[in-house]
Formats: sequence, C-alpha cells, structure tokens
Amino acid sequence: MNIKDIGEQGLLRILQKFCPAEIVGDDCAVMVTNPNKSLAVTTDMLVDQVHFSDRTTRPYDAGWRAAAANLSDLAAMGATPLAVTVALAVAADTALLWVEEFYRGMTACLQEYHTPIVGGDIVRSPVVTVAITAFGEVECDRTIRRSNARSGWAIVATGVHGSSRAGLELLLNPEFGQNLTEVDRTALILAHQRPKPRLDVLPIVWEILGSESETLIAGMDSSDGLADAIMQICRASGVGAKVDRQKIPIPNIFREILSTEKALDWALYGGEDFELVLFLPMVNAELLVEKIGNKSAIVGTATDSTDIWLTDSSGIYSDAKLTLDRGFQHFR
Repeated sequence: MNIKDIGEQGLLRILQKFCPAEIVGDDCAVMVTNPNKSLAVTTDMLVDQVHFSDRTTRPYDAGWRAAAANLSDLAAMGATPLAVTVALAVAADTALLWVEEFYRGMTACLQEYHTPIVGGDIVRSPVVTVAITAFGEVECDRTIRRSNARSGWAIVATGVHGSSRAGLELLLNPEFGQNLTEVDRTALILAHQRPKPRLDVLPIVWEILGSESETLIAGMDSSDGLADAIMQICRASGVGAKVDRQKIPIPNIFREILSTEKALDWALYGGEDFELVLFLPMVNAELLVEKIGNKSAIVGTATDSTDIWLTDSSGIYSDAKLTLDRGFQHFR
C-alpha cells in the first residue's frame, strides 16, 4: 500500500495514532508552561539523500536520528523536552510502511524522554523531507548559551567522538574494519543510526553548580563535529581555545582500524556524535567529568585570544590552528 492509496486524511489518521489524543485535532497544540521558565524551540530538517538514505539507514533508524537530533539541540540549551511537531513531505507513491516505520523510530526515541508528537503537517513532494520542531522548557538562570564562555574555563566533551563517522564508513564500505568483532561493528553502526541525546548530563550539571550558583555555562552539541562546536562557542563568546589532541576521547577500537591522524580527523570533524561540548569553570568541569565517566573528558581550556589551537601535551606534534572549513557544509 502506498500513500496515494489512502490520501491525506487517511495518512493523517494513521499519524495521529502516534500523538496524544487530547492534544491533536485543533489548529495548534496548546501546552501549559511554568512561570520563571523559558520555552526553548528548535527546528531541524532532514532530506532524503542528504541526511539519510536507504543505503545506510532504515526508516526506523532515520526516524530515531531525526528525533535524537532535535532532543540534542534542547539538551545543548539546558532544556527539558516537552513535545515535538513533525512536518512530513512525501511523494504519492511513497510506501506507507516506510512512513509508519519512520514514525515508529521517532516515537521509540522520544518515549525514552517522555516527549510526545503533538501535531505537524503533511504535503506532497518529489523528495522525502522531514522538518521537526521541538519544544523544551528551561529555567531562565540555567539556560546554556554559546556566548557564556569565559577565558580560563575548561572545555568538556561528554563522551567519545568519531564513532558515528566510523559507523557510517562501515555501512558505506563493507571492506572497512574487517578485523572488527561483531560487537564492535554493531556498536559503531548503532552510534551512527541511533545516537543518544545527552539529556542525562543536565541533572548532573545542575547538581554540581548548585541551586544558588550564578554561573551561566556555555555549550552546544557536537552534531556538526567536536571542532565545529568548540569554534562556534569561542566565536560567540569572543574567546579562543587550546585543545589538547591527547585528551580528545576517541573510541579505543580506533587504534586497530585507523591511523592516528585519521582517528583524530574523524573525532574532530566526523560529526553526528550528539555529545555535549560545555565550557565551565575548571573545578566544576573536573567534578562533572568524574560523575559522568564513560570517557567524558576535559579536552582543553578557553583563552583570552581569539585563535583556536590544537596542541599536543606529549610534544610529538606541532601546534595547529583549527578552522571551520574542515567539517560538513551544506553548500560548499
């Protein structure tokens, strides 16, 4: 069965099953928010053959990744997710099963964070496109912004980087990583197909800072790469940084399948790891890394310069400037 067999209203009836019945059905979803809190809103668009393809991503996994990307943006602001809306553009001969599996994947990810789909839109299009708008709530004095960083603060990566890029390579190139165990292969592929937004980090951050703290930390997620996140925060805050290549958390298995330089390149520029990159005072950063564990790390410090340097505490490699022209760019 295809979309054209059931029409717009038929498709809407199916998709409304994924939403709370008491919220959908009107022209807007209405959700009550609390006083002293801000509504955080983010929109992310995914296009077939740009963000996903049948070659590497099943519809269920594409749906999961779509939801995870939006939840990760909320986590990067310090926000707790409330709900999402989904705008779907599909061709008339799109398989109905593809759409249902996509929504099942979205729902599976969202349910882990108690986040409902509360509406959206559907239109005809020659290219499958999905635009998700996510709504979250954040306390005004706990909003994480890119512009909050200060010179001397530590730079924390909440987990390993490069796994998603390696997972993509395994899907695109069957010859890659032939010496990997099935467990390691599966873990890398899942890192690409079903990333986990780091909403779990936020309660730890607030516990460490304390309810009376006036420190406004800086951060964003690393969906476009670790290097991109560090540079974007530095640029917004008017600071520079020194990043130690020896401190960047890289999957242990990379030593067996990649050269040192390739492993570093994938960690810095591979993207889609959906970890958080946070700038905060050193004493808080050290405690945060201790509590998060799982290969979170302090990867560098902010400086009062505007340059961003990749350094090497082992003394083997020369310092090199990080730039924004290495990662993925839509129109380059």
